Amino acid sequence: MVKTVVTLMLVTLLSSFHSWAKFTVVTELSPPNQTWVNNQVAGVSTELVKAILDIAALEGEFYMYPWARALNTAKDKPNTLIYSMAKTPQREALFHWIGPVALFHLGFVTNQSPRNIQIETLQDARQYRLAVQRDDVAAQVLHRLGFEFIETADIQQSYHLLAANKVDLVVDDPRYISAMAQAMRLPDGHFRYVLDIEPLSVRGYLAASLATSPERVAQLRAAYQQLVDTPLYRRALFE
Repeated sequence: MVKTVVTLMLVTLLSSFHSWAKFTVVTELSPPNQTWVNNQVAGVSTELVKAILDIAALEGEFYMYPWARALNTAKDKPNTLIYSMAKTPQREALFHWIGPVALFHLGFVTNQSPRNIQIETLQDARQYRLAVQRDDVAAQVLHRLGFEFIETADIQQSYHLLAANKVDLVVDDPRYISAMAQAMRLPDGHFRYVLDIEPLSVRGYLAASLATSPERVAQLRAAYQQLVDTPLYRRALFE
C-alpha cells in the first residue's frame, strides 16, 4: 500500500513538473521584429510569441542567437520554439509549424554614399559584393539563382560589413532599414533600399521542434488562432 501511494505521488509530481516545463524560445536579431532591449529579447514578433505562450498557459525563456545556431538548437531539443522562420520545402518536415508571426518583403540594401550603386535587375546585382546570413532563406534562394556571397552569422554582422564598405549589398526588408541603422547608432538615412527580390516575399513562422509533444503543439496552435485578427497580430504581420 505504501509503495502504491509513493508511486502515485511520484507520478503526480512528474506530471506536474512536465506541465510546468519551460519552453526554450530562440530567435535572431531582426529589428523591429526581434530586438535586444535592456538585456532581453523584445520586438513586435516577440510580443506576439509571448502572447501565444500566455494564452497557452506555457512559460518561455527567450534567447537571441546567430541564425544558424538558433536553427540547430530548435531542430533537436524538445519544448523548443523558433521564430521568425520562412517555411521552405527543405524545412517543412523538420518542425511543427504554429503560424506566421512576421511578414518580410526582402530585397537588396546598400549604403547611402557617394558611390552610385544602381540596380534595376537581379542581373545588375551580380557585379557587387554581397553578404547573406548563413542558413537563411535568402542564402538558399540566392544560391539557387546563381549568386555568390559572403556568409555571415547574423543580419547585424551583414550590416556591419556593409557599413564598413567591405560588401556592397545585404538583403533585408525596406521597413526594417531605419530600425537597423538606429540599432547600429548610424544616421537614419545611412542605408537605402535598391531592389525587390520577388522570390523573397515570405512569411516568418513560429515553429516547434519535432521532439515537442503533440499536446503542447496543439496548445500553441489553439492559442495562435485566438490572436488572429487582433491588433497585435496585424501589427506583427503588417496587414
